[in-house]
Amino acid sequence: MCFILKYYKKENTVLDLEKMTPRIAYLHARDVVKGRWSEVEMVIITSPYWAYKYARDVIKGRWSEAEEIIKSDPEWVCWYARDVIEGRWPEAEELIMTSPEWACWYAFNVIKGRWPEGEEAIKTSPELIYLYQKMFRKHDFCC
Repeated sequence: MCFILKYYKKENTVLDLEKMTPRIAYLHARDVVKGRWSEVEMVIITSPYWAYKYARDVIKGRWSEAEEIIKSDPEWVCWYARDVIEGRWPEAEELIMTSPEWACWYAFNVIKGRWPEGEEAIKTSPELIYLYQKMFRKHDFCC
């Protein structure tokens, strides 16, 4: 049993929602409430990481109210696309293209193929473009 469960399962424990962190809110919803906990969603929604985890593990689907905050970080956009949307997320692809690492990751793990729109970003990293070319073995792709 994780620490958070031991702490919050104590009798007469009162949660102070004003002092709650996104992590604690997520863990409590997942492990104690075992479902959506609307009272703390506004705390969770302040963090792209915890919003992604809440959508994936608690809601088990898209969380439209949190998508704007998730779209503030290319890493969590990619994970959300792969694990929650289970496919491309066109509305967030512009942000993904700002990061060579996450553009490459998105092509490999979400698109599972070449991503011409993201290749400009990927080209800025010699290591990533090497992996990208090797993975997709496209003779018509030149950097």
